[in-house]
Amino acid sequence: QAEQIGPYTDGRLNRIFFAGDMLGFVVGGSRFLRADMLITRDGGHSWEYRSFPEAAKGLYGITQAPGGEIYIIGFDGKLLFSTNGGDDWEFRQLSYLPVKAIVFNGKNEGIVAGGISFDQGFIMRIDKEGQQLSYDSVGYEINDLQMISGDTGYMAGYGAFLKTTDGGYSWTFTSLRSDNFTALHCPDEHTIWVCGYEGSIYKSDDAGQTWERMRNGNDLTRKKYRLLDIVFPDPQHGYAVGENGVVIYSDDGGQNWMEFTRFTDAALRSIAVTYDGSLLVAGDNGAFYRMRR
Repeated sequence: QAEQIGPYTDGRLNRIFFAGDMLGFVVGGSRFLRADMLITRDGGHSWEYRSFPEAAKGLYGITQAPGGEIYIIGFDGKLLFSTNGGDDWEFRQLSYLPVKAIVFNGKNEGIVAGGISFDQGFIMRIDKEGQQLSYDSVGYEINDLQMISGDTGYMAGYGAFLKTTDGGYSWTFTSLRSDNFTALHCPDEHTIWVCGYEGSIYKSDDAGQTWERMRNGNDLTRKKYRLLDIVFPDPQHGYAVGENGVVIYSDDGGQNWMEFTRFTDAALRSIAVTYDGSLLVAGDNGAFYRMRR
């Protein structure tokens, strides 16, 4: 059962992020025209809408730095950051790039990445004020980033899944190659869940050394899903969302996947678990829903 929240905007909502139990954000907007944000201070029960004319481009990635600051990255290198829990925001203009994701390493440096499909991508490091420290181009789009410690992290992209053990200064390919990997979720330092645009789901229990395919997106006997995000609140229960309002779930550790009754036709781009165990999903045309597990 899904309960609609809002709607607060008709823009595309790209990412849900909680900086603790109570403080949460949803970021999005219109790629070329508007930066939208929703903020909750009560764990997702109520939300405040904010827009940022100085950015005026869609917001795609959000993270929390080691010092507690919140950083949001948008299309064309628009950067917003807050040092007081989202009450006030500072704006910086980075290089004009199709940015998708941001994380921070243990050196308090931001790692910013993005790109366009299979022929253009980049990885950039910035300091906490938004000044560029380094830039590397790669031959594929990067969709998602997650650091699980100050030095170790992962990157999901178009036909590539990479790992760093030095805080993002260098990245190495894992053996995972067979999809446009749209999102990753690391519930602990050893376990990685990855979903792809072709509908595949993979799991690693050994920090990316080996992979098990939990769902074959290219199996013609299975329903076709375009998956955009994945989360496992506990080892047995997992959820993935995607285009056309699809929500699938597993209650046996990812061995089998079932589909929820669809409650929207909008693409669902992000899923998150709140402090009380309920699920939030967000996506296109302001789609924003609470689901009870």
